[in-house]
Amino acid sequence: MIKKKTARKGCASILLIAAVGIGIYTIVTSKPPSPYYIPSNENSSYNTLTADGRPLLYFSGISNDSCFTNLSTTPDSIRQGHVINMSEKNLHRIIMKCRERIRQKTAELDSITDEIHYYLGVHNVHDEGYDMIVAHAENITGNYKMLKHTDSVLSRITGHTSLAIIRTVRNDSAITPKPSVFIEYRGGVWKDGRWLKTTRSGNGISIDCSGRTICGIWHADTMTIGRRTDSIGTYYGQFDRLLIPSGHGKYTSSDGTFYEGHWYRDTRHGFGFEVSTDRLRAGEWDTGKYRGERMHYTSERIYGIDISRYQHGKGKKYYPIHWNKLRITHLGNISKKRVSGNVDYPVSFVYIKSTEGISIRNKYYADDYRQARRHGLHCGAYHFYSVKSDAASQARYFIRNTFFRKGDFPPVLDVEPSNRQIMKMGGPAVLADAIRTWMRIVKQHTGVKPILYVNQTFVNKYLADAPDIKRDYNIWIARYGEYRPDVRLVYWQLCPDGKTNGIHGDVDINVFNGYQDKFDAFLETELIK
Repeated sequence: MIKKKTARKGCASILLIAAVGIGIYTIVTSKPPSPYYIPSNENSSYNTLTADGRPLLYFSGISNDSCFTNLSTTPDSIRQGHVINMSEKNLHRIIMKCRERIRQKTAELDSITDEIHYYLGVHNVHDEGYDMIVAHAENITGNYKMLKHTDSVLSRITGHTSLAIIRTVRNDSAITPKPSVFIEYRGGVWKDGRWLKTTRSGNGISIDCSGRTICGIWHADTMTIGRRTDSIGTYYGQFDRLLIPSGHGKYTSSDGTFYEGHWYRDTRHGFGFEVSTDRLRAGEWDTGKYRGERMHYTSERIYGIDISRYQHGKGKKYYPIHWNKLRITHLGNISKKRVSGNVDYPVSFVYIKSTEGISIRNKYYADDYRQARRHGLHCGAYHFYSVKSDAASQARYFIRNTFFRKGDFPPVLDVEPSNRQIMKMGGPAVLADAIRTWMRIVKQHTGVKPILYVNQTFVNKYLADAPDIKRDYNIWIARYGEYRPDVRLVYWQLCPDGKTNGIHGDVDINVFNGYQDKFDAFLETELIK
């Protein structure tokens, strides 16, 4: 009796696993049945929404939140259509709800598309993961077009349109045969009504150590690709022998955030990219934590320098700059850098300190400016902001003592106060207003938007509270770590201890955020006219 009960219990467990597993295997995502559904035993069918007797759209059912499920312009991808009993009045309400949902979704896709377009604009095929992001962008574009088309079709319905639902059951000849699926159970497989002690091969269903169902394809007793769905999202990709996500995989969380890249023991580890409605992060991940994008330095990137009086020496010792010999030869030692070949890069632009506060001028500025232009270098000037005087006075002082000629780079405001200094002047909001004032006055005088120079700490701590500054002005970030700053920017000051032929001592090295095509566009649109 004990053995018989055990056997019955084992069979019941297998049948339960099969029922749950096959459901997940055939329906990637679904919601609980709506109270509008009438149970049916049919396995292959679809519903047609008709408008004034003509087919309009196809769907499988209606969700609990009153939207069509698997809504499509063709019935080909719909495997199971539930019987629905609904009044025409309720159908009109559901269509309004669906259109509202589509508008929300297209707005999200607009934000995602904006993030992706920015990324693709400053990267190219030489950057790791570029092809993956291009492929994802194509999927986003396809989904966006599908949603807009569906909304256009629904927009034809008016309050006077006669609506109805027709359910169609496919003929056997129209049903695509389902693959034979095995259920992994106690060291063997349950397949075609039999339990077999054999290697796993083909389409199968398994349960991991946490009780989650995994559907996938096995080869030589190893899952090659699979899908796991739980309450927080869906993973699709490679698994290890313990059915833990490892290798390349894609993950879509319940809030719509998407990640594709490398996994190790169920965590993001290695290169990958994550995209949500508010940002795209591509780069290195370390046991689930985003480290950042690791720059690959090559001769194809656009490099520049910024200089002040210190490049001419300290005290009584004077060092001239040999402008005809300028070549960047070293990217500094503060952080590790991934460099291809030897560092021997041309200087494509130079920024020169002009003023500080309302009383300090760089005595070498005028001569350095003339020499830079004489040697064909793109040249710009920057002002070092002082917390001891008001922003308007500093802007006027900078304007009086600086050249702004046709073809010059946009002027820069260098903001580097300490936290203590910021609090002493009245706090972050007061500083933000000062930045706005300086930028506005200088923009009115030069006709171009100035650039804001800050460090990564300032960005993380203060810039989020001034979104208009991030939106309206280009940002130049000083960050001496290994990874690219995680913010939209125009220049990145990657080291203060670089080396340049023709200049004595250390030099700040900067890289333009983009390749030659982006730099050409910058020269076309951002320079002083």
